Amino acid sequence: MEFLVRTENRMPPDAPDELRNSLRAAERVRADELRAAGMLKRLWRVPGRWATVGLYEAPDATTLHDALASLPMWPWMDVTVEPLATHPQER
Repeated sequence: MEFLVRTENRMPPDAPDELRNSLRAAERVRADELRAAGMLKRLWRVPGRWATVGLYEAPDATTLHDALASLPMWPWMDVTVEPLATHPQER
């Protein structure tokens, strides 16, 4: 099942740079792991915001939730998930 996932990072602007930088590096590593597992299909950043739009594939919403919760930035993320269904014209 495919999911469109929108994330907005809500980390406080006064968070220490060291923390922010280490979390960004860890986030990249975890995203690479999710890509290798076939779960993260595409990822776009939203210009002008600390936000992304991603295309994920998971067997169900619980599996997707567990994957998103494994991201190092999870405690500061505002997440919106939209399950996707195949359009009749795509068959």
